[in-house]
Amino acid sequence: MRRALGSVRARATLGATVVVAVALVAAGTAVLLSLWSNLSGQAGTQAERTARAVAADLAAGTAYGELSLDADDRPVQVVDAAGRLVAASEDLERISGTGVAAVRPQAPASTADGHDGSGAGEDEDDGSLSPGEIDEDVSFTDGSATVEGDEADYRFATVRVEVDDKGTLTVHAGAPLSAEQSAVSTALTVMLIGFPLLLGVVAGVTWLVTRRALRPVEGIRAEMAAITASEDLARRVPVPDTHDEVARLARTTNETLAALETSVERQRRFVADASHELRSPIASLRTQLEVGAAHPELLDVDGAVEDTVRLQRLAADLLLLARLDAGERPADARFDLAEVVREQAEGRAGLTVEAGAVEVAGSRTQLGRLVANLLDNAQRHARSAVTVSVRREEGRAVVQVADDGDGVPVDDRERVFERFVRLDAARSRDDGGAGLGLAIARDVAVRHGGTLTVREATVGGALFELRLPVI
Repeated sequence: MRRALGSVRARATLGATVVVAVALVAAGTAVLLSLWSNLSGQAGTQAERTARAVAADLAAGTAYGELSLDADDRPVQVVDAAGRLVAASEDLERISGTGVAAVRPQAPASTADGHDGSGAGEDEDDGSLSPGEIDEDVSFTDGSATVEGDEADYRFATVRVEVDDKGTLTVHAGAPLSAEQSAVSTALTVMLIGFPLLLGVVAGVTWLVTRRALRPVEGIRAEMAAITASEDLARRVPVPDTHDEVARLARTTNETLAALETSVERQRRFVADASHELRSPIASLRTQLEVGAAHPELLDVDGAVEDTVRLQRLAADLLLLARLDAGERPADARFDLAEVVREQAEGRAGLTVEAGAVEVAGSRTQLGRLVANLLDNAQRHARSAVTVSVRREEGRAVVQVADDGDGVPVDDRERVFERFVRLDAARSRDDGGAGLGLAIARDVAVRHGGTLTVREATVGGALFELRLPVI
């Protein structure tokens, strides 16, 4: 059961059914209450009409025995001021709800003047009604009565009337509630039958609609499971021909897969290139050491040291790239970028530095490495001169490194920042390096919220421009 309710479709169906059920119960209750109120109000009107007709006869002087109390089998009681039943429907056998349980009239006592009395003379009248006046107020109660052996529920109306020589009389008249109860019972039966059917329809429709809506999600899930099993990141999940959240989810998933494929491919290429770059100096170093072990007089110590330095630099580059790829946040130190540029330019031949003070925040070591890589690249390709400038421009720190070499072709101006890329295929690794310097420089710039681009310099060579946010 718990597993069945674990699906979105089951929970949506259950939720919709419960909500509709609560709404139907509330609406059904309101309808039944309103129906009963209206129908019982109509019964009260009928009972009031009967009570006022009897009260009118009494006000006109009609004797108790001459009252018409058996119309439509509606129970009627007439009670005097002392609470004695003085008139009632002939076939009334039992009654409740009027406050007077008697069903047979009591004989009124004879007064001294020979008139029938109720035991309540004019001195007992509260004076609220004048002789012959019928009270405008009416009260209603619910009860039951047995008339001619038939027991039923009734709505009773109570009306007072002032009768000369009889005092204040109270008339209780009832109207049956059987028709009203039958209507309410019929409505309740219809609801008890119809509501479950309606809930079944709601549940079925919700189940079908959610299955149709979630079918693309199941397709996405199945394709993702297949991609995970096959490890084929070139595959993509199906995008439904809609413009809803599921379609946006599919597109976002494909974008994530594309980014993941690019990242994995980049890592594979990185590992392959790194292995290739490491193989050459390691093989060279091993050869020199083996020759030195067999023939010490032939050992090229300078070459071995050079290969070791190359290995050390390559390992440092790979470690820095790994830290940058891992998302290492740069330090939040504040320093003068011009001072860093002058430190890296010190001791280099053919460099011209024009640096104004510009304060930035970040890792001094990483930005120093960035500047050093740009200077190394410029000196490697310059014919005779390299110019470095530092200035503040439009709220950014700008570092420009220009050389008078051959420059970078337009089509290669983004490719030069890829890892292990050397545009000059004929250039030796000893002269050209491993092709990681500009890639490291671009990654450091991005990590510091900046940019690194290349374009043509005024002297015809390459102009690398670094832009960083200032404090």
